[in-house]
Amino acid sequence: MALLAYFNEEHIEAGLDEAGRGCLAGPVFAAAVILPKDFENDLLNDSKLLSEKNRDMLREVIENQALAWAVASCDAREIDEHNIANASYIAMNRAVAKLKIKPEFLIVDGKYFKTTDTIPYKPIIKGDSKYAAIAAASILAKTHRDDYMKKRTPQYPHYFWEINKGYPTKKHREGIEKHGPCEEHRRSFKLLSY
Repeated sequence: MALLAYFNEEHIEAGLDEAGRGCLAGPVFAAAVILPKDFENDLLNDSKLLSEKNRDMLREVIENQALAWAVASCDAREIDEHNIANASYIAMNRAVAKLKIKPEFLIVDGKYFKTTDTIPYKPIIKGDSKYAAIAAASILAKTHRDDYMKKRTPQYPHYFWEINKGYPTKKHREGIEKHGPCEEHRRSFKLLSY
């Protein structure tokens, strides 16, 4: 099924999504993307349904063809302070604030959204598999976050972030059990499975 080009044709519309909510380590990343109304790409989809190769290729397309895009994050300490849901909203709001074009409407992946801005918005469940701009935001959030975790791997090799990107895999948890958590770990999360 082709993704919808927009929710509201009359407005400059930004799609928002985040990546890394379920991770044990690293920031939560968010992206905001304003696509041209006539943007089309047959590969574009929810980042979770794409291979890493296709995500990386689409990231380049999106960053080159979007009218505006921005990526922002909330680190592990902020996540511990605000909780993961609120940290996701903070990261999304930071991404919107960084856009070089001010959107008139936001379409947001998920059931809820919080903002102090006056821009009207619409949360959309599974929005990343329905709307092109949200799918594009999901790809930028995911690829920028993956890059961040890969860059942190040499400093913390025993957690295998180059493979698991901070998600709660067996190898990641074994690393935490053997070496303890590091500054990138979210202390408010259950780091070990017992």
